[in-house]
Amino acid sequence: MAMIQRLAEEERLSGAVVHRGASGGLVWLAGQVADDPGLDAEGQTADILAQIDTLLAEAGTDRRHLLSVTVVLADIRDAPAMNRAWDRWLDPTAKPARMTIQAPLVDPAWRVEITGVAALPDRRGA
Repeated sequence: MAMIQRLAEEERLSGAVVHRGASGGLVWLAGQVADDPGLDAEGQTADILAQIDTLLAEAGTDRRHLLSVTVVLADIRDAPAMNRAWDRWLDPTAKPARMTIQAPLVDPAWRVEITGVAALPDRRGA
């Protein structure tokens, strides 16, 4: 039987939603933003990626199981700084599909927002 679990719930959203089925499941991440909006784009990205690691671990998976990631930058000129943090964090043997776009973010201090979808390993460890 499928089960839905909501992690890091806030007033308007969950930080992640987990769907578990008989042979695994998926984790959908809400848009994650830096806890410290005073950081530059590289620092905000590193902060966000650490939050993603925490949410995925709580859900029972990790960055190696990311299927798809969307990175939103307030200013596309921050892409090189964001990529420096991304490249340090990324497992090069398990790269997710990724899209990077520019769009205004809700808080003008936010430079980066990241969302994604990860697989849950099935009970056989796949």
